[in-house]
Amino acid sequence: MAKVDPYLRPLYDALYDMSVRGRAAPDRHGTIEVAPLAFMRGRTLNDSFIILDEAQNTTPEQMKMFLTRIGFNSKAVVTGDVTQVDLNGKHSGLATIEKILWNVEASASST
Repeated sequence: MAKVDPYLRPLYDALYDMSVRGRAAPDRHGTIEVAPLAFMRGRTLNDSFIILDEAQNTTPEQMKMFLTRIGFNSKAVVTGDVTQVDLNGKHSGLATIEKILWNVEASASST
């Protein structure tokens, strides 16, 4: 975690600013956990509300891995802007899943 903490600092700062005196500060056993996508393999997130931010920079394989982490009684929100893809010629997982879920009633897309 020491290697990725500097990259997560903006998210920690935003969580702290939105909480009362830092009560929502992430910890391993608390109600809020911040985890890089790379650390999600092998996990199943039951009874959770999961947010994947900046999803335009996921590959289709990473997006599939994320979506298969959603467990029982969980909901997921995926955010991103497909006009801001930084994948050097690779396809965006967000654009891929948007095409797949276009007509699914439980999903929503706004442009």
